[in-house]
Amino acid sequence: MAFTALAAGVSGLQAFTEGVGVIADNITNVNTIGYKETRSRFSTLVTETSSRSSYSPGGVRAFAESLVSKQGLLLPSSSTTDMAIDGSGFFAVRNGDSAQDTTGELVYTRAGAFTEDNQGFYKNTAGLYLMGWRLDSAGEPPANLQSPSVLQPINISQLNGISEATSQVAMRANLQASTAVYAGTPAYVATGGQLASGAITPDFQTNIQIFDSLGREHTVLVSALKTGPNQWAYEYNMANSTGVLDATAHPDGLIAQGQMNFNTDGSIDLGSTTLFDVNAGARAAVALPAGNLSFTYDSSASATSLVSNGSINIDFGTDGLGDGWTQSESNSSLISKSVDGAKFDNVNGILIDEAGVVSATFENGLSKRIYQIPVAVFDNPNGLQRKQGNSYGVSDLSGEVTYQKAGNSGAGKVATNALEGSTVDLASEFAELIKVQRAFSASTRIITTSDEILQELTRI
Repeated sequence: MAFTALAAGVSGLQAFTEGVGVIADNITNVNTIGYKETRSRFSTLVTETSSRSSYSPGGVRAFAESLVSKQGLLLPSSSTTDMAIDGSGFFAVRNGDSAQDTTGELVYTRAGAFTEDNQGFYKNTAGLYLMGWRLDSAGEPPANLQSPSVLQPINISQLNGISEATSQVAMRANLQASTAVYAGTPAYVATGGQLASGAITPDFQTNIQIFDSLGREHTVLVSALKTGPNQWAYEYNMANSTGVLDATAHPDGLIAQGQMNFNTDGSIDLGSTTLFDVNAGARAAVALPAGNLSFTYDSSASATSLVSNGSINIDFGTDGLGDGWTQSESNSSLISKSVDGAKFDNVNGILIDEAGVVSATFENGLSKRIYQIPVAVFDNPNGLQRKQGNSYGVSDLSGEVTYQKAGNSGAGKVATNALEGSTVDLASEFAELIKVQRAFSASTRIITTSDEILQELTRI
């Protein structure tokens, strides 16, 4: 019996030593950003016996339980790249010698103190690189959000001097209903080009600025001529197109033409409105309301620069509504316009919203959505495996990772200019330390007493 009691005391020393180690880890990480406290849980070790008249002591065993799902206090920060997750989920990060090291392990953390390294990548204080979805030109993430292969290390500095070609044009404009109908030949509607060439003076003309793939800015004239009751012929042509557009494909810079028809209430009738793509001598009908027109830039030997050919979607407004082109007795005028594309200067900062969308801001005042930070969620976050650098890895107990947009499907939102504090309660840790120390001392008395019993036995 003395030997088994001695073993029970030894198990107590081992278990409570581990308990002190857990508490020590908590106390030393009381100021660690995103740290989740760990608790010691103790379980009995039982020596089974079928005898009712005797008792065989077993001992105790220690288990460490990480309270990963516990939300820490959000602390304000002055850095725009400091982030916290308000709710469930983790930042996806990768460890490795560099951000391009694709062999590095993908792990997860709540420590969001990210700073830019000398190559423009963002990593936290543990050297883990922040991963995100690269957004396309329309600001949308990849289709397969659950594939780790679409995650990329976030880098904004690579955007210096980039440009984006125009792909969308939307206008709100009014055409005066009392304008006299053009008295010329109706063949104008079919052939087109007279407004671009100057052969006919338009009843209304305005302009928009578009950008090519090199960021060069071009002026496109939008001209309209009344050809019948509630009917207007129109043309899109590029001003000063010599050396810019292919002259054969676009004589007089003509890009597109067609006819706009209006309902009796002044709203546009898209069902009978036409849009023709004028390119390389062709006159191809473009489906409305969706459909792109194309144009060919000059690629001859005399061209100063070679750029990608253009493709622009023209938005006339909603069929039967007044949110685009309209006809009324008010003077013909441009009300508003929306044209994408831009020439961006050097990056001077980033902005991150609560949806995790990372936008680059440029010196010329423009901004562009570049990345979106996913929030990684697990069925059982407390089952994650602890990793170096205050991070966690997937385990059998945690379940598989699911990548969500911030704020969707149970994922928390991204809080910017904030950091999540440690969940350690210092007062509670000190109280627990006293309890474990007393239990350790009691286990040493078990060993001392067992030793005295064994000494007495050896004297018999």
